[in-house]
Amino acid sequence: MDFDTALPVVFMALMGISMLVYVVSDGYDLGVGMLMHRASDAEKDVMVASIGPFWDANETWLVLGVGILLVAFPKAHGLVLGELYLPVALMLIGLTLRGVAFDFRVKAKDTHKRTWDRLFFAGSTLAAVSQGWMLGRYVSGFGSGWNYPLFAAAIALALPMAYVLMGAAWLIMKTEGPLQERAVAWARTAWAPMVGGMLLISMATPWVSATVRGRWFVLPEFIALMAIPLMAGVALVAVRGLLHSRVVRGPLCWLPFVLLIVVFVLGFLGLAYSIYPYVVIDQLTIWQAASRPAALKVILIGVCISVPAIIGYTVFSYWVFRGKTNELKYA
Repeated sequence: MDFDTALPVVFMALMGISMLVYVVSDGYDLGVGMLMHRASDAEKDVMVASIGPFWDANETWLVLGVGILLVAFPKAHGLVLGELYLPVALMLIGLTLRGVAFDFRVKAKDTHKRTWDRLFFAGSTLAAVSQGWMLGRYVSGFGSGWNYPLFAAAIALALPMAYVLMGAAWLIMKTEGPLQERAVAWARTAWAPMVGGMLLISMATPWVSATVRGRWFVLPEFIALMAIPLMAGVALVAVRGLLHSRVVRGPLCWLPFVLLIVVFVLGFLGLAYSIYPYVVIDQLTIWQAASRPAALKVILIGVCISVPAIIGYTVFSYWVFRGKTNELKYA
């Protein structure tokens, strides 16, 4: 494969990794937002403080992924956003609502603060459900028929539960005392719906996509690919075991969150294998959707500048604000 032929693959990989980092990083803070209605007023302040330094940077990865789709794969961009216009609009409304509520809740009077907290919860839920619907429609190749919307609706319900579990695991890692205990209980509650949703979706995906069925259920590939669901299952069982032990209150408080990241990464690898070499499954391959090689080379220069800057800022912010969350304070 020469350089011009490999360039679209590089951009596809970078776009996929950007979306994976977004789902993991913004997933936990969306999960924290969806847990807000279960917390006391004092706990809500700590929960917001735990994600405050990171949530803006987390959403940068979404901008990067969509930006690559726009400039590197313009044909796919038009098709994907044309099919997903409404859920994308709803997601943006949810993310905007979250941002407004996040800033206004700290300046509002006590009588209005709870309203902004409810809007923060509503925005988080709307964004998570919209992302689940979009993922379901994308994986199924935007197929028509009664089973495709049903499949998308299943993912629209399952993805928020995954986010809630991630958010609870984040709070276990970042908080102490009664809030940490409540986060453990929230994680236990969210674990079963998330795992059940993953199992149903894993069984339904080959049903709605003949391409995915043909990639997974053939020998000898099937034997090698079984490592992905088996490793994910082991990680999820380990998370369940940790949630029922005392070690998550101590030095291993970070382990459930890391194991859940492993589950998301394994899911991403399975999805990447399922759809390659398509950008839009069964409709556009990477090379059909890509911009001209000359344009991709120019775009690559911008990527080589912007991506290290995003990575550097992200690593720096997580390093500076590592450890347990302190009391929420504003200058």
